[in-house]
Amino acid sequence: MSEKQKKATAYWKENLRYLVILLFIWFLVSYGAGILFKDELNTIRLGGFKLGFWFVQQGAIYVFVILIFVYVRLMNKLDKKYGYNED
Repeated sequence: MSEKQKKATAYWKENLRYLVILLFIWFLVSYGAGILFKDELNTIRLGGFKLGFWFVQQGAIYVFVILIFVYVRLMNKLDKKYGYNED
């Protein structure tokens, strides 16, 4: 395997690792907080609403948008690390 192929393989392995971690976080927030931990979270109120309800309605969306920005930042660093940046 050439050096270029090794670099590309390492790049994609790291990229997939980031994707799995971020998707797992999104799953925990959307499914876990919205469904599994709803009863425990409903004991806390946020802005007059039960926290479990808030996570289902708003929190999962906010976390998803934040994760998009985190992914962009991670990929920019990864691109620079492996020399794929466009600067």
